[in-house]
Amino acid sequence: KSIDLQYLNTAAKDLMRMLNLDESLADKPVDVQVTSDGLRITLFDRASRPLFVGDTAKFSVWGDFVLQSLAWMIDRHTFSVVIEGHTRRGLEITEPDYTAWELSADRANAARRSLVHYAVSDRLIERVTGYADTRPVPLSPPESDTNQRITLSLRVGQSKAAASKVSTKSADKAAAGIAQTSAAPTPSPLLDAAERAAATTATSADAPVVPPTTTATKLSSPPSAPATVKPPLAAVPTTITRSQRTPYAP
Repeated sequence: KSIDLQYLNTAAKDLMRMLNLDESLADKPVDVQVTSDGLRITLFDRASRPLFVGDTAKFSVWGDFVLQSLAWMIDRHTFSVVIEGHTRRGLEITEPDYTAWELSADRANAARRSLVHYAVSDRLIERVTGYADTRPVPLSPPESDTNQRITLSLRVGQSKAAASKVSTKSADKAAAGIAQTSAAPTPSPLLDAAERAAATTATSADAPVVPPTTTATKLSSPPSAPATVKPPLAAVPTTITRSQRTPYAP
């Protein structure tokens, strides 16, 4: 566990170094936290350094640079990604049919498109969600600009889609291996002709019964020399008289 935490802390420091940000700043535009299974990265849309252009889902030059750096880190460490969009309360949007719900969802989806455009595989994206102003930052006023943010939860390991794809491939390979090992076994040369015929018929109904001579030719060991044929024994009388019996000798 300590090795995993050290690995995650190193990844977090590398990201802050790429963005040239000071971790000690109170109002830093990017916040990185180490969690139990990965990293939680918050991208703030502050007035001093905006992430988006106005109240739109279009990234600013700074926002595009941040997403490009994030895409490189996610692809390098193969993190699975959950993206969430948030807005502050009281946000005024001029379009009548466009609310904070659509804006937060569009910003989260814009982050997904940017990550995939630069480096991240589609299979690593697990979920994209917009929460509008329903989840403000703890201890922060709902109207604060701090609530204008995108959060990315990066989890160590493969995503569910990628894992299920790997599991499917493994299951196919296992099924193929079982099919090969469950093929009809070769009858043992120690079986007599009747047993070999029964074993062959049980394993494959359409396969012909292999005669004993054919089975013997498939043995890996060389054939032995033919046995010497002995002459038949003389006929033994079926009835033995008392005089022909051999007396018992202790």
